[in-house]
Amino acid sequence: MRIYGGTAQSSALQHGPRPLPLFLDMLRSETAASPERTAAVLKGLRRYQEADRGRPRRLPPARFRKRRARLRDYGGDGRPVVFVPSLINPPFVLDLTPETSLVRWIADAGFHAWLVDWGTTDPRDREMDVAAHVGRVLEPLLAKLPEPPLLVGYCLGGTMALAAASRMKVAALATIAAPWRFAGYGAAAADIGALWKAAEPGCHQLGLVPMEVLQTGFWRLDPRRTIAKFEAFAGMEAERAAMFVALEDWANAGEPLTYTAGAELFEQMVGEDRPGRGEWRVGGARVGPGMIDCPSIEYVSLTDRIVPAATAAGLAERRDLGAGHVGMIVGGGARRQLWEPLRDWLRAVPGSR
Repeated sequence: MRIYGGTAQSSALQHGPRPLPLFLDMLRSETAASPERTAAVLKGLRRYQEADRGRPRRLPPARFRKRRARLRDYGGDGRPVVFVPSLINPPFVLDLTPETSLVRWIADAGFHAWLVDWGTTDPRDREMDVAAHVGRVLEPLLAKLPEPPLLVGYCLGGTMALAAASRMKVAALATIAAPWRFAGYGAAAADIGALWKAAEPGCHQLGLVPMEVLQTGFWRLDPRRTIAKFEAFAGMEAERAAMFVALEDWANAGEPLTYTAGAELFEQMVGEDRPGRGEWRVGGARVGPGMIDCPSIEYVSLTDRIVPAATAAGLAERRDLGAGHVGMIVGGGARRQLWEPLRDWLRAVPGSR
């Protein structure tokens, strides 16, 4: 199985999980009463670090560019469908392996598929917040296409796609596990705020929010599962193990956020819920579900720990899924629960074939 990225040619010690010291602290805490479990997790960790990743796959060509971002062309005939990934983690969870690629599958289903690649973070862009990524990067990229695209946004990419659809002509909008009403994080918002308070001074000096800061927040949502999955990996059969490696490499990779994007995410979105209160602005204009004049749908996981169902935007249509944040994209039931319903919905948009 071939995966994206340059890590396949790196030494085994460079493979995650990141940050490793925090992982080892959680390991001690979660398995303190069971030396057998500790040994199993460490066995799984070593197996992951030493796994054969093969040669990296080639990236599809970048047809359009704006600042550091690229719009990658996955081919296909039909109306353009643009997948907008999160700024957090690489975009290729939507094209994880040849066998597990939502983007390629949609291209084979009668559409011309595109994927936004946000590129390499530059500390000189420290003042580019999330809103600026929408107005100054995403919208100009979409405007380069010959016709208004069908937008599909995942996670924070869905939040950004919704904002773009509020401000420009698009054929339709579908969001997947996209937070909008950040008040839906409930008590977890306080923990996220505490994490940012501790990390902010260093991030301010760097002009960046390192991926390790974001990963720490994800792990704290479910430390037991973070440890247990490596315990299970120790004895996992080969085919499932290859998928585990590809997915963990994706989860442990990713560019840092610009400082201002991180500050906006932690302070104005999670802390103040500006999108959910109708107060988030892009280019000085308010954005939100009420400003969208195209067909729209949101796919919401009822078991998502990263983006709880309570954070959903309330678009015109909604489909609830019984899969987790990543499982809905690449899990064993992803095609039945998400891929096929999404394809059918896109086909039903007026003007589609």
